[in-house]
Amino acid sequence: MSITPEDASIASEKLCRTAPVIPVLVVDDVTHAQPLASALVAGGLPVLEVTLRTPAALDVIREMAQVEGGITGAGTILTPRDVERALEAGARFGVSPGATPMLLDAAEEMGLPMLAGAATATEAMALLERGYRVQKFFPAEASGGAKALKSLASPLPQILFCPTGGVTPENAPNYLSLPNTACVGGSWVAPKDKVEGGDWAGIEALAREATKLG
Repeated sequence: MSITPEDASIASEKLCRTAPVIPVLVVDDVTHAQPLASALVAGGLPVLEVTLRTPAALDVIREMAQVEGGITGAGTILTPRDVERALEAGARFGVSPGATPMLLDAAEEMGLPMLAGAATATEAMALLERGYRVQKFFPAEASGGAKALKSLASPLPQILFCPTGGVTPENAPNYLSLPNTACVGGSWVAPKDKVEGGDWAGIEALAREATKLG
């Protein structure tokens, strides 16, 4: 079932309005998938982005998709094949660091709502021209941080962003205070040491703290 850019934007905005932080997850061990997702959902962060950066990623998505209350998507979507594999694994949305016509064509044809990335005014305008008014601002800190994003708000007030890349608990409020920021993406809520150590209570606590940022 296909999806239009306009409907993808509606879906993306709904996801971004669910909680102030979307956890960006790099998971190596599929046995961590369900307890990690359960901890984040219990902590108030139900929208989960599993990056396609590990061999286990697709199996992780399959496992997380079974967790009640969670909304699992695939990050680091780069190709039409990534779109296909993400959907097969049960992903309900996709996130990409940038955007190409081929990638967006595939996502629209296959029906995967995309949160596509932009780092400049030109890239943001190109996505907007196609119908994507909700976008990922990436890499956020390297691209000028909250100051740069704030400068886009006046000329492009119709675009909502999810800044990701270098976002921390310390600088997240700077982004979330902006009128053109719907949420942020961050990896700090699931640090590698806590995941590998199975510290699900600790991750749930980090998630609860993150919900207070918005």
